[in-house]
Amino acid sequence: MPFENAKQYNDPVGGTPSSAGVQHRTDYYHKKALVEAVKEEYFGQLASSKNMPKHMGKTMKLYHYLPLLDDRNINDQGIDASGAVITDGNLYGSSKDVGTITSKIPLLSETGGRVNRVGFKRIPIEGSIEKMGFFDEYTQDSLDFDTDSELRMHVNREMVVGADQLTEAVLQSDILNSAGTVKYAGAASMNSEVGPDDLVTYDDLIKLGIDLDNNRTPKQSKVITGTRIIDTKVVSGGRPMYVPSELIPTLMAMKDYHGEKAFVEVKHYASSGQTLRGEVGSIAGFRIITPLEMQRYEGEGAVGDNTSYETNGNVDVFPMLVVGDESFATIGFQTDGKTVKFKIIHKPPGEERADRHDPYGETGFMAIKWFYGFLPLRPERIARFMTAGKA
Repeated sequence: MPFENAKQYNDPVGGTPSSAGVQHRTDYYHKKALVEAVKEEYFGQLASSKNMPKHMGKTMKLYHYLPLLDDRNINDQGIDASGAVITDGNLYGSSKDVGTITSKIPLLSETGGRVNRVGFKRIPIEGSIEKMGFFDEYTQDSLDFDTDSELRMHVNREMVVGADQLTEAVLQSDILNSAGTVKYAGAASMNSEVGPDDLVTYDDLIKLGIDLDNNRTPKQSKVITGTRIIDTKVVSGGRPMYVPSELIPTLMAMKDYHGEKAFVEVKHYASSGQTLRGEVGSIAGFRIITPLEMQRYEGEGAVGDNTSYETNGNVDVFPMLVVGDESFATIGFQTDGKTVKFKIIHKPPGEERADRHDPYGETGFMAIKWFYGFLPLRPERIARFMTAGKA
């Protein structure tokens, strides 16, 4: 029998607190907030993950070995059929010309000989890792007298979600800036030339798809669906295209080459396969995704006429971003199933926090820090189509 009137841990009858003091276990809150944060990710769901070992610096470096039959495989190691040294040891490279291919076939004579020597080239790829973080301070009174008994849990959640949103914003900027295939609507060739009438067309999207085909960009993507790297799924049927919501009316009104409606809403095919987070439909071989925080280039276009989205009288230029599979890698908020790649430090108010700066131990803090790194693996598989948006 317990002593009468003694304080017990979570006493269900009297409701008195534990004599051991306030419980500060927050790992459950961290995990719950992480799961909620991942549900809001758009770009992170397509990332490949790279882990940087300790004591290896802050720069990730990889080699991309170019295929033999590729125009980028430029080397002076080649020997032609007559035995003469040639400048490009890649046979016919990326050429699709029948005559060129036929003339470069590596035939051998009966005696063989030193002919048809080829060479290979590799491209170094690197990306740096940066440490990010922020913190929040609070007092004991803010917890004791606040009307929300779960204030600390809510603040914890907002810190994790905020850190995740920051990572998504930086990741989106890095992907936009690393795009190896850049196209413009109309006759524009740079942001400052995009006018109110330079709007994306069905023909633009078809030709963009052809360019990505030539770059050997896969039409299926592996998507991270949870907080573990191994928790992935393969989404096929089109390449993911991230589009600002302002462009949806333009896409939905688009006609194909036969005058038929080109845009297919996601509700017509969602039941037949996996869909991406934020997916609203498909068009011209692209799966359209509308991130809530899709970035744009405000006021960087030509002078507007009030018929398009504008900032300070100039046209806003909207990017339509295509991200091919295995095109980039990042260190984000996903885990490897054993460790979390961000850390929360929580020091609650109390005697342990008391020092000469806070002799009464009335102030606590919560800090979050993490590492972020971006590595463009195949920039040619990332496309950025620039267009105006009809207001």
